[in-house]
Amino acid sequence: SDKAPAKTEDPSKSSTPTQKQDTYATGSPSPAAKKILDEKGISSKDVKGSGRDGRITKEDAVEAKASMGTPGTGSRGEEKKKMSMFRRKLAERLVSAKNETAMLTTFNEVDMSPIFALRKKYKEEFKDKHGVSLGFMSFFTLAVIRALDEYPAVNSMIDGDYQVNYDYKDISIAVSGPKGLTVPVIRNAENLSFRGVEAEVKRLALRARDGKITVDEMTGGTFTITNGGVFGSMLSTPIINPPQSAILGMHNIVERPVAIDGHVEIRPIMYVALSYDHRIIDGKESVGFLVAVKEALENPEELLMDNDVKRALEL
Repeated sequence: SDKAPAKTEDPSKSSTPTQKQDTYATGSPSPAAKKILDEKGISSKDVKGSGRDGRITKEDAVEAKASMGTPGTGSRGEEKKKMSMFRRKLAERLVSAKNETAMLTTFNEVDMSPIFALRKKYKEEFKDKHGVSLGFMSFFTLAVIRALDEYPAVNSMIDGDYQVNYDYKDISIAVSGPKGLTVPVIRNAENLSFRGVEAEVKRLALRARDGKITVDEMTGGTFTITNGGVFGSMLSTPIINPPQSAILGMHNIVERPVAIDGHVEIRPIMYVALSYDHRIIDGKESVGFLVAVKEALENPEELLMDNDVKRALEL
């Protein structure tokens, strides 16, 4: 029988893959990819797409590297690691605080010498009796409570078209822990004495340090105090802790020459900063609030201790 003729290769059907045709999709990022590239500051022109018809996929965007320019002659190593869930959540909150509030900062300075004198005189007795140190946080917290009474808008929040005013003062305190910054809350701080505030600050700081702080302990708060001074910060613009309307930043205490009654003296000076949401706190209130804090810190015996130091310190 006749054999079937041998198959001849059709030259038009080459076994090599055909060149992909560029289409409108080539080099176009998907919406998710575009968001990632925008965040990285990378142009889609600099990314080769691996998707259908050369489309830039989310994976391409994640893998894309921004140009670091012409390499130098030294070591050029790098390491990429995923941010912790805690950091990513914090990042979201910080960006929303920036984007959703009309944030401004006002500054002042505080002569800390009256507080230094009180602490020097009573710190040993205070520690012996109460088992906690007489720190700066109790003075600042009680000064803030007094100023919030004078300027209640600083202790309020926005809820849609409404302003919610609180008659209690739950003071959030920024504490550095192993996972980063945590902000535990001192509940009803208006009811606490110097001893009460110091005991609560110590308790919360230890829990934060040991990684035992709970979500509930960080929930709420009507006003925040943060102390960048412990790390040596001279001045900063603290960022509002949403949904709160204001945050007070303490800084390092430095001996500075200041004019007192027409002559120069060296005093321990601390700069303080109040960042506030201008949507509900006006300049007059923010400046007035910070001045009230300054006044209380510079006249603690009269304004925070009712001219009876022993009684105020429960000695």
